[in-house]
Amino acid sequence: MDAETGPVKRAEKGPGTDSGTEPSGAEPTPTAETSPEKGTVIDPCASRRPHHALRRALTALSLVLLLLVLALLTAEGALRVNYSGEPAPGTRTRGQDALWLGHAWVDGRKSEADVRELAGRLRGTGIRDLYVHSGPLEDDGTLPDADYPKARRLIGALHRELPGVRVQAWLGDVVASEGPEGLRLERPATRSAILGSTRRILAAGFQGAHFDLEPLHSGDRDYLTLLDDLHALTRAHHALLSVAAHQIDPLPGFHSFWGATTGHPKWWSQAYFGQVARRVDQIAVMSYDTMQPLPSLYGGYVAQQTSLALEVTPGSTQLLMGLPFYHENRFGHWARGETVPAAVQGVRLGLSRTDAGRARFGVALYVDFAATDADWRAYREGWVE
Repeated sequence: MDAETGPVKRAEKGPGTDSGTEPSGAEPTPTAETSPEKGTVIDPCASRRPHHALRRALTALSLVLLLLVLALLTAEGALRVNYSGEPAPGTRTRGQDALWLGHAWVDGRKSEADVRELAGRLRGTGIRDLYVHSGPLEDDGTLPDADYPKARRLIGALHRELPGVRVQAWLGDVVASEGPEGLRLERPATRSAILGSTRRILAAGFQGAHFDLEPLHSGDRDYLTLLDDLHALTRAHHALLSVAAHQIDPLPGFHSFWGATTGHPKWWSQAYFGQVARRVDQIAVMSYDTMQPLPSLYGGYVAQQTSLALEVTPGSTQLLMGLPFYHENRFGHWARGETVPAAVQGVRLGLSRTDAGRARFGVALYVDFAATDADWRAYREGWVE
């Protein structure tokens, strides 16, 4: 998630200049003269120096751009290689997958019939956790009860239709890390208000709290403090603490380079990802919006992200890799490249190479209201069956 001006040079002598006079018909060679008005040295070549400096600057810029293009092509080639091979046998669902659900499920727009339809869609899959959008949080960390008025009814209906499914409240907001608006996690009062909001959603019947706070810069200590406090709270209520996580640096220190060049670091260091993972029960990598234009490159990127996340996520924490169940085309996301089949294959390859027997592992599907039948079919055929 980035010219010096030398001393005035004496003009070189040309043919026939031994006598100190110019040959007939030749243009006089420019020499430095003294201005009688100001007594300053006038260099006829001085007007040429800015052009020399500009050429040198353009040459240096071209070299830098060439090196960046070569580095990009090398990295993309590595991703393509990373997508090759066959996944290990058994790298399929462990029955610990998750699905992000939109706000319509808790504000009254969804009916009992909708719940039954959703249950029919989910039966026979590996989905265990449902992250139901119940926010967003206010910028001071509070959460009005009016934001999730039908939560109890939804939770009861889901438990009747899908015994064993866990329903978590998905709470998000913008973090004021790149602008004046949003959550200020450095303020104790804000973190305290988030704790209070979490108590209320657990009291409403949710079995966990799933936080998606963005953009969170790598190394943010205030976020780690918040997670420590939240985990103590959820443990006391026998509930889960889950977070949506940024992607990990595809190259060491890449978030620093990207932040310096764009103002938006985007990625986390692998070490910081591990620090977050050790503080939660579940961590779901938002492994989409990757700027990859082709399925093979995207799949290789997901394989890399899966391996990087597995390396630093403790076995006690459930790791989930996000699948793109949406089809927008915008900066950072190419629908033709970021496909569910490519993501599933990438997940399986990364799992195969790094920790094929990992028990607490799954995929997370983003998001229900944008998913197509083809997305669900690809998830079932590639990961479930």
